[in-house]
Amino acid sequence: MKAEAIAEAQDIPHKFLESILNDMRRGGLVLSQRGGNGGYRLARPAESISVADVIRVVDGPLVSVRGVRPPELSYTGPAESLLPLWIALRSNVREILDGVSLADVASARLPAEVSALSDAPGAWVNP
Repeated sequence: MKAEAIAEAQDIPHKFLESILNDMRRGGLVLSQRGGNGGYRLARPAESISVADVIRVVDGPLVSVRGVRPPELSYTGPAESLLPLWIALRSNVREILDGVSLADVASARLPAEVSALSDAPGAWVNP
């Protein structure tokens, strides 16, 4: 597909989308072709590209604290329990985002575990 068509269909500014597509191209998730029949296509089947894959190539690590990945952190004293907290958070974020493919998103069929989390009482409420 042409970037212009994607931008229009998703109501995304074209330049912003081009930046994302370039990141995805550099990350090996999409292929690009120049010319009149050019555009972008997935580098592999949508079922094999997770949402986590996209986030990692566009934004970097899924979870960081002050720009640092959790295993590189250290705490002492009363804050010592923060490290396993960040590791647990990262584990859960990975489980969800690695478990949802672009095909799932495109078909509007999220895995049951993800749907259950979004259906939980309070899930849509900001504290």
